[in-house]
Amino acid sequence: MNILVVRDDGNDRRTFGTMTFPDGYVCQTLEDVVRPDGVKVVHETAIPAGTYPVTVTMSRRFGIMLPLISGVNMYEGVRIHAGNRVSDTSGCLLVGVERGAYDNLVHSRVAMAQVQKRIADALVSPSGVCTITITQPRVETTETFRAA
Repeated sequence: MNILVVRDDGNDRRTFGTMTFPDGYVCQTLEDVVRPDGVKVVHETAIPAGTYPVTVTMSRRFGIMLPLISGVNMYEGVRIHAGNRVSDTSGCLLVGVERGAYDNLVHSRVAMAQVQKRIADALVSPSGVCTITITQPRVETTETFRAA
């Protein structure tokens, strides 16, 4: 199974995206700031776009089994977990049912339960494989958009 994350809204404080599973389940993501290739501010930088293996292991920080994203250059211990604010990310992907009004996620634990179940099911399926692909489409425009 491959999970797709499309980063679609970023600023100098955070990065929002949409996580989609092959069965159609969709939730929202919150990450740290996306920085240029090779630039990393510890606990304040989103992982680079790419495809990575996902397993479930015991998190020392949280003391529970959580999805672990491996093979990320210059990063260790990148998890998918519940959280509401960018201050909860520390380089990880947070999930929520929807985006809040204050650069936050809403109903994070509800989304995490759905994400955790799907990943666990994929890992015990006949293929036993789970990956995550994180993309960041480049949108360029010469227009300036302003609120009406």
